[in-house]
Amino acid sequence: MRQPKKFKAYPFDYHQEIEVEISALSNLGIGIARVKVEPEDVGFTSDIPGVGSKRAESEGWVVFIPSVLPGEKVRARVFRNDKSHSQADLIEVLEPSPDRLDPKCPLFGKCGGCQYQHLSYEKQLKWKTRQVEELLKHMAGVETECSPAIPSPKEWGYRSKITPHFKRPRDGKIGDIGFLLAGQRSHLVDVPQCPIAMDVINRELPRIREETRANAKAYKKDATLLLRATEGRVETNHRNPISETVRVDDRDGGRDITFHFLAGDFFQNNPFILPAFTGYVAEQASAGGAKYLVDAYCGSGLFSLCLAHKFVQVAGVEVSETAADWASRNAQLNNIENTTFLASSAEAIFADITFPANETAVVIDPPRKGCNEEFLTQLFAFSPSKVVYVSCNPATQMRDLKEFLTAGYKLTAVQPFDLFPQTRHLECVIVLEK
Repeated sequence: MRQPKKFKAYPFDYHQEIEVEISALSNLGIGIARVKVEPEDVGFTSDIPGVGSKRAESEGWVVFIPSVLPGEKVRARVFRNDKSHSQADLIEVLEPSPDRLDPKCPLFGKCGGCQYQHLSYEKQLKWKTRQVEELLKHMAGVETECSPAIPSPKEWGYRSKITPHFKRPRDGKIGDIGFLLAGQRSHLVDVPQCPIAMDVINRELPRIREETRANAKAYKKDATLLLRATEGRVETNHRNPISETVRVDDRDGGRDITFHFLAGDFFQNNPFILPAFTGYVAEQASAGGAKYLVDAYCGSGLFSLCLAHKFVQVAGVEVSETAADWASRNAQLNNIENTTFLASSAEAIFADITFPANETAVVIDPPRKGCNEEFLTQLFAFSPSKVVYVSCNPATQMRDLKEFLTAGYKLTAVQPFDLFPQTRHLECVIVLEK
């Protein structure tokens, strides 16, 4: 095969085959191998922990290979050399790991949705825990105990929402309907079934795919479908309201809290782990005697309402007026009377909060990009006694952690939750106290 014009020829030739041993997994779920190479006068820069430094050079040149496991010896084909590492495709597993399993999905390795179907679930949890520890050490400069990742009650069939994509029709026909091809940013793989999606979604998916293709004339550009499980059925219109129920252990032994929200709005996609997940946040936020709770990024009220029984008063804050309105409706629906919801501008997120800071805990659950400087400045000015930071992206969470440490907070707990079995994704809860 012809070598690409921009291919960098150090340290491997294009499509050179190498035999390597896998030493670890990256936080993207990709295997890491280290190879001794002849040094070259290059600048080593990288955001990857342990990569892109003179230490990395002395320990071996890093090669990233997908669909492999630590301890395995594999044959791989190099397709790219970067400044500090190379990337290669897996050709053959020469010596498999004892933890290797046969993937449940025939598309594993092609579909970019899952990274760990070939790894036993017990080891998935251990690697996710280790990856949080590595991020703590390398991104925040903190070496502390990280509690083992809490498993999902269901390893398969847990996702309550999927969003398959397809390209605009050509010659009146829709092609592949599915997810991004592994390692690609635009190419799709056709996905007729998804084993991590709930059963009701997989029952409806063939019909929805068929109807979409039959209605090809309605689509003039690339599009995304919505399939969201609710009350034993699947909703496909993102503007329609749906329901989700979460079990909460309260003073009376327990109750179900029902949430209404638009099908296209954000809500955690693994309902089976939500009782343990919200329960842990409630326990941590209320420990130490805080009487008041502020739920920033409150959305439709998941944490506000699931934690309300632990506090005298709760205030949920949202920049989206629509989300704040749904949260208020959900409080009324569940007869929860000690909550208020505020639609605040991003520039004045705590302006209407009157709780005494030394008796207040704050829960934050920002988007994947983490907290912006403007929000953190306001949070530190409010200066709550405790912050419980929930994140779907531990890398940005650890970046923000450094700001909390500088502002006078100490890290008291780190708890990963595996909301996304078979994938590299996880939720991490860290607890910070003044």
